Amino acid sequence: MKILSILGSTGSIGTQALDCIARNPDVLKVSVLACGGNVGKLAEQIHEFEPELVSVSGPGEASDLKRLLHGKVKPPRIAHGSEGLIEASTWPGVTSVLNGLVGGAGLCPTLAALRSNLEVLLANKESLVMAGDIITDLLKNGNGSLVPIDSEHSAIFQCLGGNMDHQGISRLVLTASGGPFRDLDISGFESITIDQALSHPTWSMGPKITIDSATLVNKGLEIIEAHYLFGLPPEKIDVLIHPASIIHSFVEFTDGSMLAQMSNPTMEIPIQYALLGGERRPTSARRLDLVKEGTLEFTEPDLEKFPALNLARRALKLGGTACCVLSGANEEAVKMFLEGQIKFPAITSLIQSALDHHDVMEPTEEAIIQADQWAHEHVKQSVSKVFQINRDTK
Repeated sequence: MKILSILGSTGSIGTQALDCIARNPDVLKVSVLACGGNVGKLAEQIHEFEPELVSVSGPGEASDLKRLLHGKVKPPRIAHGSEGLIEASTWPGVTSVLNGLVGGAGLCPTLAALRSNLEVLLANKESLVMAGDIITDLLKNGNGSLVPIDSEHSAIFQCLGGNMDHQGISRLVLTASGGPFRDLDISGFESITIDQALSHPTWSMGPKITIDSATLVNKGLEIIEAHYLFGLPPEKIDVLIHPASIIHSFVEFTDGSMLAQMSNPTMEIPIQYALLGGERRPTSARRLDLVKEGTLEFTEPDLEKFPALNLARRALKLGGTACCVLSGANEEAVKMFLEGQIKFPAITSLIQSALDHHDVMEPTEEAIIQADQWAHEHVKQSVSKVFQINRDTK
């Protein structure tokens, strides 16, 4: 029996993970749930799964949840904040932590779980992007284990038979749908609206990840993730635009053969593969009909329209805290775009500015936290300066 802590339980990854757990009660059990502010949804999950511990974003949400659970015979312990997330990722009896958190908030729970020698089922891109060197060292020293949930890295993991061994691999090819703007001329990028950017053609995801897909920042983050997960240099990790999102990644071997993992676009398969340790069981995923699909198309990404791919490669080359800065600057820039403070092309421009101005440090845990904070502040100050200049010139 795998005893699980689900971080981000009310989000897209978390809810699909809980659906899988409900289908497989003979081998999966929930002990801990953690979310941000969606306490109404969390209360429903508590009634269904009876966890021992839950964690929410702050004391206000904790009070709201207590009111919703009033009268429950056996309520769970309620924690909150960053301390609550650490407690949720190290709760006694838990064997596996599914990290479906979004952004830099997912880093410390990943590190805490690994240091507690737990299995981490990782959907939080930022953990590896921010602290790939630290996580790699932890794993090499026997601290816990890591299983990828991202559809692209899960595809590679599945092609490799459920291990991270890169022996015999010539290169990896990550596929990208291209997002909603793959066919839009770059001249139209200035006028992209929030609603347009949130309208992904093939995947249903949370707002931050959807914007990352629209800028192709997500694919840049995945290059960094793949580098740390599978031990290949960035020059052996390629990206192809594949609008149908049927092939989720390729592995090319030194003998010239290639393996690919294919399915209709769904996170249900990679989530269940990780939860069940590679055991194949039925899912509700729509079956793939290759005859109906017809031709599968692939093109090279337009690096002028989508500079994020080169920014990610640059950050990897710089090393140290550069990847952390890329992640933090993107997180803050996406937040500002979703709030209507900046235009769509400014997201990658602000990431580039952060990389240009950052003094790279050795990637200790303290330095990573400092670099992340610096990146967020750099983006805020950069946007503030532009607003000030605009006001002064009027």
